Amino acid sequence: MLRPMQSDGVTIDPAYSLAGAATGFVVGLTGVGGGALMTPLLLLVFGVSPQTAIATDLWFAAITKLVAVPMHHRAGQVDWKVVRQLWAGSLPVALLTVVLVAWGGQVGKVEWLGRAVGAVVLVAAVGLVAGPALQAWMRSRRIEAPERFKSRQPALAAVAGAVLGALVALTSVGAGALGSVMMLAIYPLRMTPQRLVATDIAHAIPLAMVAGGGYLVAGLVDGSMLASMLLGSIPAVLAGSALALRLHARWLRLALAAVLALVAAKSLVG
Repeated sequence: MLRPMQSDGVTIDPAYSLAGAATGFVVGLTGVGGGALMTPLLLLVFGVSPQTAIATDLWFAAITKLVAVPMHHRAGQVDWKVVRQLWAGSLPVALLTVVLVAWGGQVGKVEWLGRAVGAVVLVAAVGLVAGPALQAWMRSRRIEAPERFKSRQPALAAVAGAVLGALVALTSVGAGALGSVMMLAIYPLRMTPQRLVATDIAHAIPLAMVAGGGYLVAGLVDGSMLASMLLGSIPAVLAGSALALRLHARWLRLALAAVLALVAAKSLVG
């Protein structure tokens, strides 16, 4: 039987470590799961309150992805131009959302957070399932009118980032699952599966930190839970990232579809 271990005021719970390892591996492999998998797991399996689940998961996702991104960067898979275009919308909107929520005294008091998480996960599930078809449709438009399409990409990326910033700040969900779909649609030729994973991970790190700032100040981050999850996720995300750089593109797409199916199931159950 797995028993929690305590050291210097931090309790390590092996159950959270196992959940962190599973999620970390999926994040490293697909770029998806930091919020879309872990938050529903905390809510539905562990019975954590929505506020604590969101707050702790934001920092879990940020730190886990921070460990993974150097490997993808060294492999030349992170598209920093796309990352910067997404940040132009996601970071200021995430910060504004956190400030408004905190200013309104709603951090830790929003009763609809659990439902909001489920709704965003469901939208992410549907979007990622439709991702290949959406990419194919947008690819045809990109080929038909290349200059016009390319001229609109920065603005579209900023708008997409703004949507992600608001969703992640409120629910912790969307940076990976919805971000992947948005990048496939906006950059249908640029985003190979490996580049999609790497770019998605890089974009999510400061976004999760900015979004998690308000919750951290409000004292809603569970340090023991976070430490337990990171103990499992850090080695697992490195293993998943290493595998992502070697898998054939078809297998990466199948992995993304499998993650999506799990997210959809969790949302429906919730």
